Order: sequence, then C-alpha cells, then structure tokens
Amino acid sequence: MTSTTPRTIPQRTRSSRPNKSHSQGAGDKRSIGRNVVLIGLSIYFLLPMWWLVVASTKSNRGLFSGTAGPLWFDQDFNLVDNFLELFSQSNGIYWQWLGNSLLYAAVGGGGATVLAVLAGYGFAKYAFRGRTVAFALLLGSVMVPVTALVLPTFVLFSAVGLNNTIWAVILPSLLTPFGVYLMRVYAQDAIPDELLDAARIDGAGEARIFFTVALPLLKPAVATVLLLSLVSTWNNYFLPLAVLSDPKLFPITVGLGQWLQLSAASGAGQQLWNLIVTGALVSIIPLIIAFISLQRYWQAGLSLGSVKS
Repeated sequence: MTSTTPRTIPQRTRSSRPNKSHSQGAGDKRSIGRNVVLIGLSIYFLLPMWWLVVASTKSNRGLFSGTAGPLWFDQDFNLVDNFLELFSQSNGIYWQWLGNSLLYAAVGGGGATVLAVLAGYGFAKYAFRGRTVAFALLLGSVMVPVTALVLPTFVLFSAVGLNNTIWAVILPSLLTPFGVYLMRVYAQDAIPDELLDAARIDGAGEARIFFTVALPLLKPAVATVLLLSLVSTWNNYFLPLAVLSDPKLFPITVGLGQWLQLSAASGAGQQLWNLIVTGALVSIIPLIIAFISLQRYWQAGLSLGSVKS
C-alpha cells in the first residue's frame, strides 16, 4: 500500500506580485519626458519657420522697429506688397533666379540620383575586379568637404571654358558619393540574390532585371537619395558664387546673397531686407512640396520589414 504526501501549492505573496501601479506610474513619467523632449525639438525646428512667415508680412521699418516683436505680426500686413515688390524688383530678376534654381535642382539632383542608383546597384550586385578598392575610394571621397573642391573645380572649368555657364553648376552636382554609398547599402539587403538568379533563369536580361525587379524594390532609397540631392543642389551657394558672374545665371541662394550685400553696404539707401525675407520664404516652398510628395515612399520603405511571410 502506497501513501501519497499531499503537495502544497505555494501561494503568491503580496510582495511577489508585480506592482502594476508603480510600473504604470514609471511608464507615464517616461512618456511625459519623451513628449516634453519632442515638443521642445518641434519648437526648436519650427520657430525659425514661424519667424520667416511673420517677417515676410512686415515692411523694412516693421522688421527693425516694429512694436509687435519679431515673432508676431505688426498692424501693417505687407505680405502682398512684399510679393509684388519681390517679383518686380530689377525687372523681375527673382523669377530668373527661381527658374535657375529649379533647373539646377532638376537636372543636377535628378542626374545625381540616376548615377547613384546605377552605381550603388552595380557595387551591391555585381562582382568585378577592383570593386573593393573603388568602393574604398568612394568612401574616402565622402570625407572630403564639398567646399574644399570648389576652387579646384573653378580652375578646371576655367581651363575648359565652362565658367559662367549652367554646366559649371550642373556637372559637379551630378557626383554624390554619399548617395552611391546609401544605394549600395540599401540594395545589398533589399534585393535578394535568389530573386535576380530566378529572373536570369527565366531568360531576362540585365536591363530588364534592373527596371522590372530591382528598381521597384529600391523606391524608398531612390526617394531618399533624390530628396537629398535636390536639397543639396537647391541650397548650393559657394559653388555658384565662385563659377558664375552673370546675375541672370544665379540661383536663388546667390541672388539673395547679392541683395543682402547691397542692403548692408547701402546704409540708409536702398534697403531690400523685406524682399530678402520674402524671397527666402518663397524659396522653401518647392522643398516642402518635394518632402510631401516623396513622403509616401519613405512610409512604404519603413513598412517593408514589418510583415514577414
């Protein structure tokens, strides 16, 4: 006859139970801290934008001696007058500067994106002699400041007669080592080698594989490189200042810089501060449109790895 010893089930004591109220309170404090940091960063980044919008509604006198302060509107709302004066100043040369910036950004930034996509895809998916050395040189060129290349570029273009032409701005903008690096890193993980091999087995050529298989998978990276190239070309100041001398070829950055120098040197004479601020406000509108237009490609890229089959 066997006897069984009753098994006691340990009861969870009060001290062993998780303190939900304590953890919830700590989580609430961390959440409040994150929200405070995010709100502070938002104010930090949006405050200059708000100042630009407010300053664009003021006259020259309101910019320097207004009673409402720099972050609020004056009684005299001169936004429409500033726009009219901006587009008519110097026979409407601001329109010329705006068109030049659009041309440089579209051709230079778009061309830089095409070259970066092709080069990055080649580095990621093709094995060729000297690939490691070439990519190492590419990474080294990323470390070189762009401003350090302006004077050698000026000397080179002066020797071939390209200074004071649109090509003096467009050709250097086509080279984006960081864009090539970004495309190479993204293509290496986003495009499986098995997918390319399957397309080759089906008889597809390399060009067809790139446009129909690889390129759709590279859309988020392409959008990122395109936006970085557009912003870099649009905000380029030192290179156009060095290689251009004709005001009709200036982009917005150099044109507004010329007005700034004119206003600073004229003393109480010709003051263009209100036009400079208003022109700066107009110059950021294309960049905002580009950000909004390309945002959906970033969201698609962020969600690529969220669902695993």
